[in-house]
Amino acid sequence: MCGIAGLFARSPAVERELGALLAGMLEQLADRGPDSAGVALYRDPVPAGAAKLSLLRSGPEREDWAALAERLGGATVLADHGDHAILRVAGDAGDARTWLSEHAIDVSVIASGQAIELHKRTGRPSALLDGCGIRAMSATHGLGHTRMATESRVTTAGSHPFSTGEDLCLVHNGSLSNHNRVRRELRRRGIRFATDNDSEVAAGYLTWRLLEGDTLAQALEASLEDLDGFFTFAVGTRDGFAVLRDPIACKPAVMAQTADWVAMASEFRAIATLPGAADAEVWEPEPARVYSWSREGVTA
Repeated sequence: MCGIAGLFARSPAVERELGALLAGMLEQLADRGPDSAGVALYRDPVPAGAAKLSLLRSGPEREDWAALAERLGGATVLADHGDHAILRVAGDAGDARTWLSEHAIDVSVIASGQAIELHKRTGRPSALLDGCGIRAMSATHGLGHTRMATESRVTTAGSHPFSTGEDLCLVHNGSLSNHNRVRRELRRRGIRFATDNDSEVAAGYLTWRLLEGDTLAQALEASLEDLDGFFTFAVGTRDGFAVLRDPIACKPAVMAQTADWVAMASEFRAIATLPGAADAEVWEPEPARVYSWSREGVTA
C-alpha cells in the first residue's frame, strides 16, 4: 500500500500555501498507510557557507535543542518539534555530522542541505501535520508519504522520506527485491545507511550516481537496470522533483498540472483537493519513463 504525494509550485500564491496544500493531499491518502508519515519541504534556503540539518532524537529523553545548537558551534534552532528539530549551522554539513556522531549519540541527521526540511512521525499523517505546523509553512515544493510497514518495523527513523544526499530525498511505494545486495555494494562506496528500509537503499543509490556525475534523470534511468522490484519513486532535489515507475508499473500513480502547480499522488482524490484541479491536465505516468520538474522549467 503506502501513499505518496508531491507538489511543485509554479506561482507565488501556491508557494505561500504549499504546506497546507500538501497536507490536504496527504490526509486523503492516510488509509493507504496509517503506521507513520513524513513530509519534506524545500523552503527558505540558507546562504552559501551554511547548511540546514534535520535532526531526530532516538533516545527516550527530550532533547534540549537550544543547548545542543549552542554546543554545535553556535548553530540556530529554526524549528523545535520535540522529537525532531531543524537547525542552521555555519560551515559544512559534513563537519556537523561528524561532531554529532561523537558528542550526541542519541541524535541522528535525517536530512541536510541548503533548503530541505524533513519531518517524520509514527501514526497517521494528522499527528505530524498538526503537531509540526506543516499547514502554515510556505515552500517551493515538497513530498509526502504515509506508510504501511511491510518490510521493516514501524519506527520514526524508518518513515519516509529518506534523505541520503545534500538536498535529495525520496519517497517510495513498492518493494525492492535486491536491496540487501545493493546496500552492501553502496556501503563499500561510502554511502551510509541508518535503517534496514529498502527505500533508503533507493535513495542511497541515487546519491551515489549523482556523486559519480549523473544528472538526476540519468540516475533514475540507471536505477531501472540496477534496482529490481516494483516501485513508484518521487524524488526531491533543491530545484525540483522527479517521478519514475518501474517497467511493469503495478503501483498506482497519477499526475496533473495547471499553470500554478504540478502534482503527483498515488490516487487522484489527493490531487482533487488542489485549487483548479477540476480543470487540470491529468495523466497516468508511463512505465519506465522519467518525469521531472525544475525551477527552470518542466520536462516530461
